[in-house]
Amino acid sequence: MEELATKYNPSEVEDKWYDYWMKHDLFRSVPDQREPYTIVIPPPNVTGVLHMGHMLNNTIQDILTRRARMEGKNALWVPGTDHASIATEAKVVAKLASEGIKKSDLSREEFLKHAWAWTEKHGGIILKQLRKLGASCDWSRTAFTMDELRSKSVIKVFVDLFNKGLIYRGVRMVNWDPAAQTALSDEEVIYQDEHSKLFYLRYKVVGEDNKYIIVATTRPETILGDTAVCVNPNDERYTWLKGKRVIVPLVGREVPIIMDEYVEMDFGTGCLKVTPAHDVNDYMLGEKYNLPSIDIFNDNGTISEAGGMYIGKDRFDVRKEIIEDLKKADLVEKIEDYDNKVGYSERTKVVIEPKLSMQWFLKMDRLTVPALNAVMDDDIKFFPPKFKNTYRHWMTDTKDWCISRQLWWGHNIPAWYLPEGGYVVAENEEEALSLAREKTGNASLQISDLRRDEDCLDTWFSSWLWPITLFNGILDPDNEEIKYYYPTTDLVTGPDIIFFWVARMIIAGYEYINDKPFKNVYFTGIVRDKIGRKMSKQLGNSPDPLDLIANYGADGVRMGMMMSAPAGNDIMFDDKLCETGRNFCNKIWNAFRLIKGWEVADGDAPESSRAAAEWFDAKLSATIDEVNDLFGKFRLSEALMAVYKLFWDEFSSWYLEMIKPAYGSPIDRATYNTTLNFFDSLLRLLHPFMPFITEELWQHLAQRADGDSIMYAPMPKAKPYDATILSRMELTKEVITGVRGVRASKNIPLKDLLVLNVLAPHAEMNDDLVKKLSNVEAINYNAGKDASAVSFMVGTTEFNIPLSGKIDTSAEIERLRKEEAYLEGFLASVMKKLSNERFVNNAPAAVVEGERKKQADAESKLANIRASIAALS
Repeated sequence: MEELATKYNPSEVEDKWYDYWMKHDLFRSVPDQREPYTIVIPPPNVTGVLHMGHMLNNTIQDILTRRARMEGKNALWVPGTDHASIATEAKVVAKLASEGIKKSDLSREEFLKHAWAWTEKHGGIILKQLRKLGASCDWSRTAFTMDELRSKSVIKVFVDLFNKGLIYRGVRMVNWDPAAQTALSDEEVIYQDEHSKLFYLRYKVVGEDNKYIIVATTRPETILGDTAVCVNPNDERYTWLKGKRVIVPLVGREVPIIMDEYVEMDFGTGCLKVTPAHDVNDYMLGEKYNLPSIDIFNDNGTISEAGGMYIGKDRFDVRKEIIEDLKKADLVEKIEDYDNKVGYSERTKVVIEPKLSMQWFLKMDRLTVPALNAVMDDDIKFFPPKFKNTYRHWMTDTKDWCISRQLWWGHNIPAWYLPEGGYVVAENEEEALSLAREKTGNASLQISDLRRDEDCLDTWFSSWLWPITLFNGILDPDNEEIKYYYPTTDLVTGPDIIFFWVARMIIAGYEYINDKPFKNVYFTGIVRDKIGRKMSKQLGNSPDPLDLIANYGADGVRMGMMMSAPAGNDIMFDDKLCETGRNFCNKIWNAFRLIKGWEVADGDAPESSRAAAEWFDAKLSATIDEVNDLFGKFRLSEALMAVYKLFWDEFSSWYLEMIKPAYGSPIDRATYNTTLNFFDSLLRLLHPFMPFITEELWQHLAQRADGDSIMYAPMPKAKPYDATILSRMELTKEVITGVRGVRASKNIPLKDLLVLNVLAPHAEMNDDLVKKLSNVEAINYNAGKDASAVSFMVGTTEFNIPLSGKIDTSAEIERLRKEEAYLEGFLASVMKKLSNERFVNNAPAAVVEGERKKQADAESKLANIRASIAALS
């Protein structure tokens, strides 16, 4: 006790025990004969810093990992980071720009030197921050999606899929990010509702004097790329246009009228401008009718020379300018407000442009089949299960995956272009040269004659292999670790990347290991502030997690997060939850100091202590069963609350009061040791949620050897228990609460002894505990009613406490007279309603019945009050 501080100070405890865990390699895992428990971290961006979403996700992962260790499993939590092509390259480009260096002035090799330097300087900060949270990862296994093993695996998979005919190269309409200047997959585009304008423009019909057709568009700048106007052949308004041509306004280009049922007759004017280079549906029409395709945008979203006008100007500036020019030319019919959905880049937050581009694609149709079945058949379980519908929606409508990105930071696509056209795909330069010589028949070709593809692979093309490559399952598929740790046990992630990452990992698992990558997926919610707004830097409503830990301690913050974290539902986070967590730490600390501060002596345990121990032993087992059930359903928040209530309400508020020795007296050794055993069990139940304070107190409970840790102490197991013990104690507690209520309402000091009358021959309660905790000197069964007594009900049994001589009679009579007067007034108002025939006849029967019940209750209370007044007079 001399070593244990008076107050709990997290900062003194947390670093000490984390260093201890690291020193003794307690997070380390190697294959052995135990059942494995494996969890892989969703790799955060290598240059990222800890935010509240990370806090939630990693707290949950640590809870699951620590609990698995205590269940005797060989628990492994693998950490790592993601190279995050778009985000990292953008940061490096911005950093170079601040130094007056343009990316375009550098060679690829020079740029990558800067990118690696940036990564080495800023990378891994987030993993160090996770240690402050208590994350029990095996840090010796820390991986990076662009380290040598992962990189070789990614390239090998690309080559394999290419050789299987699943990867191809072609010009397709892609989502183009003008800020990052790269293609994006469909899943990287976020659609937002916007208040836009619908512009009605006049297209002059060639050969018809002063005849125009009206075309509606939300993007007037794209008329620079129009190569046709389409109408529905069934639209009687436009049958006269068959075979005609129209002139694109301002541009002056003649384009044909084409007729296709694709056009909706009731949308806009029924005339559709066709811009094959900048709309996916127009692209399909262009393919069908062999229309030319004019790409009017440069990669940065400015107008290209092909646009012919406004060259070099930004697309949104041109939108404003072209409308003014069209108005001047009297080519605008009208402008209307219009609500539509606009696609934004998930990473850079700029409006994407549909753009024709030569890209690499992965065919998805065959690959998705086993991955879809695995989830629908519950071979892989989703928690909560509602996300199965989201998954099915994605997986039954998958398009080919655009896997190339026009970036330098990432895995360079392993394709080499031949001098005379064509290309080869290989794992390295030597293989590429060999294939090139074979393909061309030119044995004198050198590697310098070949040109490496400049693009890199989508970041997700490396992270979809994460559960496999962490155990070297691509390069060495039969190694001991992949056989032991794979499939992993649980994945904890957000539903926003269900297709980006979760689905693709499942696809890769079945393609390369012929097995699922994980057994369960736990979807967290979004962390919001207490008024429901998503946390963000822009709103300034996202606290710094490290500041929270400094203020409340890691255990307090972990508990605050988990108290409001039901699976799959958003988390309404409030600092007050962390305060509750910190207060709970103090409660645990103070309870331990109280117990350890008792003087212990040999002797028999009193009956009240024996009953208390018997009850708490049963309550502990019941809670263990409940917690096990909740963990099995991934209801972690409820599991924490069950243990919290067990400690705060049952152990601290009731059990310790039941066994507490009288002031100045010792506690018997048997009860003391039993209480320490209970405390040990409670610490072990709490450890996955609150690792630091539980380690500190567990180490103080008994003599420990160097290297011992609560994290390897077995999780408590439930014992068979008699449910009647629990119900008997609940009744006992209610009676004690009833007596205490009488004391409080009548201002009777606790030191004054009371008599408790039971108006029944028997009550299923523990008399010794009622006497001890209520300061009752006698309990009388089969007692009669006493007008001078205060009564209360527990269930169907009435109890009363005679107050003769315990209270100020005149003051009590005065109080009763006031209550009598109030009830008389209340009863009069009820009777006035009930004596009104119109009310009784017209009001709903339930309302009338409610008033009659009020009458009966008031009359009953008045009778009791008048009897009490008479007895006291």
